[in-house]
Amino acid sequence: MRSLFHFAFNVTDLDEARRFYGGVLGCAEGRSTATWVDFDFFGHQISLHLGEPFKTARTGHVGDVLVPMPHFGLVLGLADWQAMAQRLEAAGTDFVLKPQVRYPGEPGEQWTMFFLDPFGNPIEVKGFASSEGLYAT
Repeated sequence: MRSLFHFAFNVTDLDEARRFYGGVLGCAEGRSTATWVDFDFFGHQISLHLGEPFKTARTGHVGDVLVPMPHFGLVLGLADWQAMAQRLEAAGTDFVLKPQVRYPGEPGEQWTMFFLDPFGNPIEVKGFASSEGLYAT
């Protein structure tokens, strides 16, 4: 079995979480109870529990933009990243950092976008043309 990432965090409405994570992001729903729901977050497990979302502050520097810290995210192949960007734009997502390329033509060239889920939990999604660029310097 390969190692998988698990992240549990709070949301305030499980039905709204299902609409966003299941509907907009396209994550398959797993087990659930009246107080939490699991999703397959692109091959990793997230568990959304009813409660107060964690506090964040825009203290992370991404170029000349301050992004929310802490945040979690995902790295996708470029075609999947582009498809997600289109789904989020079609859903009227208010981006913290709109979909864009960073470091064009340099080692580590990547596409990135930052957005908040409906509960204020910040998410960054990066896209790479190949996995070799992930840790390129």
